[in-house]
Amino acid sequence: MELVLHHYYRSSSSWRVRWALEEKGLAYRAVAVNLLASEQRSDAYAGVSPTALVPALSLDGQVFTESVAIIELLDDLAPTPPLRPADPRARARMRQLVEIVNAGTQPLQNLSVLTRVSPDRAAQIEWARPVIERGLGAFLRVVEGAPPGPYCLGDELTMADLFLVPQLYNARRFDVPLAGFGRLLEIEAACLARGACARAAPDAWQPG
Repeated sequence: MELVLHHYYRSSSSWRVRWALEEKGLAYRAVAVNLLASEQRSDAYAGVSPTALVPALSLDGQVFTESVAIIELLDDLAPTPPLRPADPRARARMRQLVEIVNAGTQPLQNLSVLTRVSPDRAAQIEWARPVIERGLGAFLRVVEGAPPGPYCLGDELTMADLFLVPQLYNARRFDVPLAGFGRLLEIEAACLARGACARAAPDAWQPG
């Protein structure tokens, strides 16, 4: 497989996909798309992503977008280690956690939303903080009902973890107090101890 990932270093969606690629040991070429310089809206990138968003993964010349779809594709093409539980109920619980972040939290703190809310950073933080707190609170309540273990759903890493850790990174960027999310911070620590997570993290891709 020839894999080319169009990404932005601090994009949580990009981090998820980089992490999945690292967990599966898949070699890929990374192409940076600077969101702050609006490169995602350039004519060149329009030919890559129909939504003008990152990430976009080219697989043997065929482009796929949306992090959930990309990670599920990678999990089908390279099933070891699996990122989705085999048990149907556990898999549904994983999808529930994924969507709490992917559909209910992260989109509302995206740059495209924040710039419509206000050009003022303080006003953007005021908007994003309760959104993130509500999302993390829902995520925590689901995780508290899951089997015990180092990760969201017990002993095995799943897509739920890949969505949680970047969201916690974003929470800190928006000054969200995390003292009440101890269980989620424990999961984060377990994930960050994995080499794949560290290699995919924004600090590892910081420009300059």
